[in-house]
Amino acid sequence: MTDRPESSSEARSAESAAGAGPVPAGTQSDNGRTTGPGTAPAATGAEATRPSVDTPPVFEIEKLTVRYGGKLAVHDVSFDITEKRITALIGASGCGKSTFIRSLNRMNDLIPSATVEGSVRYHGQNLYASEVDAVQVRKRIGMVFQKPNPFPKSIYDNIAFGPKVLGMDGDMDEIVESALRRGALWDEVKDRLKTNAFGMSGGQQQRLCIARALATNPDVILMDEPCSALDPISTGKIEDLMLELREAYSIVIVTHNMQQAARVSDMTAFFTVELDADGKQRTGRMVEFDGTEKMFTNPGDPRTEAYVTGKVG
Repeated sequence: MTDRPESSSEARSAESAAGAGPVPAGTQSDNGRTTGPGTAPAATGAEATRPSVDTPPVFEIEKLTVRYGGKLAVHDVSFDITEKRITALIGASGCGKSTFIRSLNRMNDLIPSATVEGSVRYHGQNLYASEVDAVQVRKRIGMVFQKPNPFPKSIYDNIAFGPKVLGMDGDMDEIVESALRRGALWDEVKDRLKTNAFGMSGGQQQRLCIARALATNPDVILMDEPCSALDPISTGKIEDLMLELREAYSIVIVTHNMQQAARVSDMTAFFTVELDADGKQRTGRMVEFDGTEKMFTNPGDPRTEAYVTGKVG
């Protein structure tokens, strides 16, 4: 495995820009959980039901547990994330959504005190196997952060940074234009590519960060509250972009905006916080995972219903 990069803002963003077959339908996996077509009651934690889907999984998560300094942050999470779908992670602050999503492309490796247990399989490959290069993982699984974080460079150089670092072949002008087009930004910036990215609006900066992630041709895009710092118009543009990108990419989004989850996602996972006996240690757990429409209209767990109806926050 290669040396881990320093967790500076630029290195972190550069890495995120740089990024066994499923059990037969209608059978049970080796842990006894139902997979494939058919309905099953919603369950909790490690026994969470894998809902009916018509696309293969891009991630298979089994009993994922993350600790910081030995203290549990997320415990015993298991479910599948399917290809070319938008999967939303919802739940109150501190329930482990961001910790979980960072586990999908090994961003938690950059935190010295973090330890990860369980299994995260990406197209059947264990992402945490000793022979897996974390930088290559982040090339295939890009990430967009909560606040826009463009580099203090031109618009052009922001997009070109990842491909140059990775030594990608091809005409750089074409790579930059293609990424900006996929990020729904080309028409707005094509005449000022050499100007500093800090001169863009907040919404444009976030779309630039999405385009920067797309420049390395990832398979998956992780988004950690990508619209939390944006105005409603910019949020709408990001949501429209996500729906377009879903045709070619698998997207996982953390959001506190339940209306946003309902608008854009196909699948939803609800996380909650559990306190220890002393009421001091907070641990995140996944309560329920299912199709978004079902989660918001007929959830299988009363804790999910209480959250999506606003009875608890």
